[in-house]
Amino acid sequence: MLVSSKSAWSGLALIVAAGGVLFANWRWSPSEDLPPPDSVAFSARTADAVLPLPPVPDLPTDKVALGKSLFRDPRLSHDNTISCASCHDLSTAGHDKRRFSVGVGGLLGGVNAPSVFNAALNFVQFWDGRAASLEEQAAGPVHNPREMASNWPEVLVKLNADDALVRRFELIYRQRPSAENIVDAIATFERTLLTVNSPFDRYLRGDQQAIDADAKAGFRLFKDVGCASCHQGANFGGNMFQRFGVMIDYSRGRPDGKPLAEADLGRFNVTHREEDRYVFKVPGLRNVALTAPYFHDGSVARLEDAVAVMGRSQLGRELSAEEIRRLVAFLDTLSGERPATAAP
Repeated sequence: MLVSSKSAWSGLALIVAAGGVLFANWRWSPSEDLPPPDSVAFSARTADAVLPLPPVPDLPTDKVALGKSLFRDPRLSHDNTISCASCHDLSTAGHDKRRFSVGVGGLLGGVNAPSVFNAALNFVQFWDGRAASLEEQAAGPVHNPREMASNWPEVLVKLNADDALVRRFELIYRQRPSAENIVDAIATFERTLLTVNSPFDRYLRGDQQAIDADAKAGFRLFKDVGCASCHQGANFGGNMFQRFGVMIDYSRGRPDGKPLAEADLGRFNVTHREEDRYVFKVPGLRNVALTAPYFHDGSVARLEDAVAVMGRSQLGRELSAEEIRRLVAFLDTLSGERPATAAP
């Protein structure tokens, strides 16, 4: 966990324990054996706080290509109108830019669809963490009545009627399309969707000119005020759960002033434990400048406003306009290159 580098400070750390989600106050003080604040050679005690994205994994090209075809295939939906790519647009930043995505019959989803880019780095999938893997996540929309509104028997009838597609499956899996190999192919493709070589990645690798002075100041602020206590690791998030509204009473309403919906209960909908009410998977911040609107409810349109909300709700701090400007300058540097496998 990355923490302040110049002075001791207090913050909130999330501990995911067997008994549930617990919050603990913690305190850290710098010591002479730690690197200076601008150093990127962080010691092991920072728990791999910030890392450049790993290289795109070397996966079987035929399976990746099949997964890409399935990702774009509307036959996974009941009426052959919705594909994975409908909500996770590979031509933009891996999402559809909508507050709520449109499913079969024009029905709207209940949460904001996150970007599929870098999703392979998440420790669980979906905002409430109900899927433990990319494979499990890939099956979810197929059965969701507000998304693809289908089921495996219906999908398999359609796909197994496509002789060319069946031959591809038989070459790769030695069997015809099945629920198991469909989600395996899609997940294999999704593991290639890493947005490498962002300006900040180049900075981490030693290029001091890759980001400007404002972004460097924003990065220091990101650490100093406590953002990095939750947004950490290679994806700057996606590796822990946290309560939305640590420092405010979120139960009184959402940031946009609207009353709460079922989706706002977060992980509580999965575990039905009170300690999981309003708890969500911390989103990764890679490409965050490109993935508005923000939060699970898509309630905030501007990144500057999202940063201000996080300051108040998670840190108990009213960030100044200058602090927000510098933080956004840093967040802008997390946008990487669109994956080669996302090309048409």
